[in-house]
Amino acid sequence: MRDYGTYRFSQKEKLFTVLEFLALDLAIAYLFYHSLIAALLFLPLFFPFLKEKKKTLLARSRREMLSEFMTGMQIVSASLQAGYAIENAFREAISELLKIYDQDSFIIVEFRYIARQISLNIPVESVLLDLGRRTHIEDIQNFAEVFETAKRTGGDLMAIIRNTVSCIQAKTDTQAEIETNLSGKVMEQNLMSFIPMFIIAYVTVTSPGFLDRCYHNLTGILFMTASLIVYAVAFLWGRKIMDVPV
Repeated sequence: MRDYGTYRFSQKEKLFTVLEFLALDLAIAYLFYHSLIAALLFLPLFFPFLKEKKKTLLARSRREMLSEFMTGMQIVSASLQAGYAIENAFREAISELLKIYDQDSFIIVEFRYIARQISLNIPVESVLLDLGRRTHIEDIQNFAEVFETAKRTGGDLMAIIRNTVSCIQAKTDTQAEIETNLSGKVMEQNLMSFIPMFIIAYVTVTSPGFLDRCYHNLTGILFMTASLIVYAVAFLWGRKIMDVPV
């Protein structure tokens, strides 16, 4: 089964990422240097840009996987409450999940895999531990470890699943609340990040020749390069400040 430790771009996402970088590359090269040579020199920066893009998309994908997993375990808990054995609860959960998610969604694929493994007499706790390792999501890993301990010691699986999912949900809700409270600041930070480029573009268009001394000479190139470095550091610093882990 798939390891979710790295993000796999779809064809559409690959194309969008390339176009996004090229647009940013050309904009910076023109505004700060008025030179296509600068755009060519910046092309190697595509790789760190791609890495950062992967990191962002992977974080979003993991949030979605965790949300789907919690929904799945809530349905399993309800099946246990209805009298199903834990093995049958996972099989029954698939039909309910298909009413919510697509056939190729993370939780449908994984629950079908869990059902197949159970039919091969592989313990549920072993399959969940494997799922935790493959997703690289701490909450799923912790859930699998708690589930394994409860299964081995004969604990109340229904109560343990319900309580563990409740704890994960509380953590997720806290993260969502933080993101909501910061959403306005994040938007402000994103807008402020584009203001320097907007000012340069505005002056270039409305006052042709005003910034000529900043281009095509050593002093101007050094000055614009220093400005670009300060701009990049400020942008990355702003993003770091807005990244509040829970």
